[in-house]
Amino acid sequence: LDVMYEKSGAEADRIDLETYFEERFREAYLKDYKSNKNVHFSNPAEMKEFFDDGVEIIKYIKKKRNQYFSKRGWYLVKCELPLLITPNNAYKNVLYRGYLDVVLYHEPTNTIKIIDIKTSTRGWGDKDKKNEDKQFQLLLYKKFFAQQYNFPIENIDIEFFIVKRKLYESEDYVIPRIQLFKPASGKIKLSRAEKAINEFIEQTFTPEGKHNEGYYPANPSKFNCGFCPFKNNKELCSAGASS
Repeated sequence: LDVMYEKSGAEADRIDLETYFEERFREAYLKDYKSNKNVHFSNPAEMKEFFDDGVEIIKYIKKKRNQYFSKRGWYLVKCELPLLITPNNAYKNVLYRGYLDVVLYHEPTNTIKIIDIKTSTRGWGDKDKKNEDKQFQLLLYKKFFAQQYNFPIENIDIEFFIVKRKLYESEDYVIPRIQLFKPASGKIKLSRAEKAINEFIEQTFTPEGKHNEGYYPANPSKFNCGFCPFKNNKELCSAGASS
């Protein structure tokens, strides 16, 4: 995207993204392997599967690039645009830090579009789309971007750019690897996102920015425990819903 918007689409197409991806993929694994006390957390078969999925995603985006990213009035503000802001003025030492995957500016309408890239096995269903915790991430990006960069919040659009690792087979139509989802982001939804993060801050931190000490009971469920690293460790969590 940097090359496409700053130079040309043709020059962007000449980049060997597959080789670049492989180099970054190896570097990322090596870094995490070392930080994991030199203990492998994957295996060659799994790594190859994820690498092949990544290559297919890259090929699709390169082929369909113009369908998702236009240069007609659009400019790339930045990839990985940083956010650093104090969400709650009563907690001056608690900062919110984030990096916006892609930020675009549409000059004719003076509009900003914030894109968050998500990886999914086969795309988002209704459950994912209705998950407010996922939506709150982009809603807070919108709110905090407006504050930090002094931009009209009503001129900011948000969008999830969901890339699928796997595709369902269909003989009737071609299934795209990209799924776009734009959550509602009006005043009511923004207010709910703001309330959620303020409740988290007030429950988790003291006004000085230190962690609140206390007892926090587990709230086990198949959804809550799905990705919990302690769900099968009864010594750490006797309420684990691993069944």
